[in-house]
Amino acid sequence: MRKFLIAIVVLVLVALPGAVWLFSTPDIMRVILDDKYASPASEFLILPDGANVHVRDEGPRDAPVLLLVHGSNASLLTWEPWVKRLSNSLRLVTLDMPGHGLTGAVPDGDYSQAAMVRAVKETADKLHLEKFAIGGNSMGGGVAARFAELYPARITHLILVDAAGMPTQQGTKIPLAFKIARIPVLNRIMLYVTPRSMVREGLETAIVRKDIITDAMIDSYWNFARMEGTRAATLARFSLPPSADVARDIAKIKAPTLILWGAQDSLIPVASAHLFAKAIAGSRLIVYPATGHLPQEEVADQSAADVRRFLGAP
Repeated sequence: MRKFLIAIVVLVLVALPGAVWLFSTPDIMRVILDDKYASPASEFLILPDGANVHVRDEGPRDAPVLLLVHGSNASLLTWEPWVKRLSNSLRLVTLDMPGHGLTGAVPDGDYSQAAMVRAVKETADKLHLEKFAIGGNSMGGGVAARFAELYPARITHLILVDAAGMPTQQGTKIPLAFKIARIPVLNRIMLYVTPRSMVREGLETAIVRKDIITDAMIDSYWNFARMEGTRAATLARFSLPPSADVARDIAKIKAPTLILWGAQDSLIPVASAHLFAKAIAGSRLIVYPATGHLPQEEVADQSAADVRRFLGAP
């Protein structure tokens, strides 16, 4: 039996390089994706650390500002449903976080929550935003909450959408890509192999209302994941230990807070929404039935209307 197991291991080690070569998906040059996904509203801001951050600043310049932070492996495109519904009366600022979207890899290689918060602050400074509402989904929700903890004088309102940051049990369904990304050695395969089918599986795991999943959505996630430097950035981010800062300092949040959650979120269970609601005094919680991890896209009309009411926008 021992000889048989050794033979199997040797066979795998010999076959693995060939399999990686056979199924490898090449990087995509940044300029190609810029041409495809940058819009007339796109700006590229150079931050102090040299990061080239992709930002869209839309809506009336004299309107109240809502800055939105996307989740892990997503991009600012996830906020397009809200931008379309709210930019007539709000100034919507969206950005691709370090290691994501058209921002991609950053020079200092720091993808920690602290670095993400710093990128938001420096982007807001570049745009001369002194006070604004901030919202975030998933990873971005944790970033938004941490920003509100660290810079309370700059925040008028906080919106948490299926946000990371509170200690709860792991979700019932985790995308295969997330699992592989956290397995040492094996995760190195993801530097070269990123099948489109894995992207589709991840979206179908996160999203309950499958009708919003389109080929264009799958392609955007798949293309951004393969931008030169992004796969290495993603592995670096997944290798970091989770931050406990948000939960530790949650009582520091005093801004009016709206918590939006999908009742069937399999990545960050709705139990986390109730922890946020209990910990943030005066917060309001709305749970959407038959909805997964992305309420801003799955129930765009209802969630945008709830945000409009919360911010008192016309």
